[in-house]
Amino acid sequence: MAAELRPWLAPSAAGPVTATVRLPGSKSMTARALILAALADGPSTIEAPLRARDTTLMSAGLRALGVAVDASADDRWVVEPGPLRGPARVDVGLAGTIMRFLPPVAALAEGTVEFDGDPHARNRPMGPILDTLRSLGVRVDASPTGGLPLTVHGGGLVEGGEAVVDASGSSQFVSGLLLSAARFAKGLTLRHEGPPVPSAPHLRMTTHMLRAAGAVVDESTPDVWVVEPGPLSGRTWVIEPDLSGALPFFAAAMVTGGEVTLAGWPERSWQPVEQLTGLLTAFGAEVTRSERGLTVRGTGTLRGITADLSEVSEMTPVLAALAVLADGPSELRGVEHIRGHETDRIAALAAELTKAGAGITEFRDGLRIEPGPLHGASFETYADHRMAHAAAVIGLSVPGVQLTDVGCTSKTLPEFPELWAGLATTS
Repeated sequence: MAAELRPWLAPSAAGPVTATVRLPGSKSMTARALILAALADGPSTIEAPLRARDTTLMSAGLRALGVAVDASADDRWVVEPGPLRGPARVDVGLAGTIMRFLPPVAALAEGTVEFDGDPHARNRPMGPILDTLRSLGVRVDASPTGGLPLTVHGGGLVEGGEAVVDASGSSQFVSGLLLSAARFAKGLTLRHEGPPVPSAPHLRMTTHMLRAAGAVVDESTPDVWVVEPGPLSGRTWVIEPDLSGALPFFAAAMVTGGEVTLAGWPERSWQPVEQLTGLLTAFGAEVTRSERGLTVRGTGTLRGITADLSEVSEMTPVLAALAVLADGPSELRGVEHIRGHETDRIAALAAELTKAGAGITEFRDGLRIEPGPLHGASFETYADHRMAHAAAVIGLSVPGVQLTDVGCTSKTLPEFPELWAGLATTS
């Protein structure tokens, strides 16, 4: 069921925001840990997981397949693998991780597994991963558009071997196949053919976590990933705070000339912290790491930037919000694939930032943003949590930014409205 519609007036900050925030775990890491735990040869625990719509639906999908997921405790989930079986029905919501990660798992099940989700989920690209599964001998029935709703006819075994995928539309096409590949009889040698794969840090997260679960993975050849067949080990996964989820809070420090620290940041991370540090520094922020966590300090200057965001495309909406508030134009490119995210994020940003008074040039793969005299406006959120985050950032400086629905933030951070309101009042 979709999140409840909740119109919301974004709070404005009266002065510099200064805060230490503790955020739930990474959505990307939680999703991968759930899949690897489900396919392991023993129980696993997931510490500090993200409890949000995407991960709740992922847990429900795994339970439908016969995996015991005990998520009764907020800070520690326990996953007990079981024989994968159908018939089952999986609600993907609007989550790319579920619609791309679970069909390969379903192929390993005995029986049919049906997938469907929110109305817009039917528009999200699925063809490449389904075609690759078919090339590996898996029977998949999809809609006439090649995506949801779809049915995977699991035979209890996937032979595996060699396969080709065009993952230019989403790195999740590669991650989804790799996460299950060790359980394929012959493993998997997967070759990408097409334009560059976006969001490379997410692929590195996938291969790092596979190795941590005991898989043998070779990614030494560009655009080729080899996963050897073999068992995956049950283990304890400690989930890092979500870097993409922290970005709006860092942006609050930059917009208001304040300081925000993300507590609990690990010394070594599987998320793209170096790329984000470079971008925020280019905008004019100071970024430091210490035992307190990851700290972003606004300097009173917010500069326009020119950047290729292909590796951190999930962050485009909030970075676009910063660009709107900068002292000069910005050009954000390399993200054509985000047209297939929760909504067409490029078109959505162009429409909503224009309504707020910015000058926008829309490219196939991004935006040119000319800051202008900004004013309050009704900001359509398109059932997209990142669009809501962008509107909230603008609202700190621009009174009267009214979100059509803040409820969509439950996708990854249900407590976002309360956290954000508390942040604004710390200024």
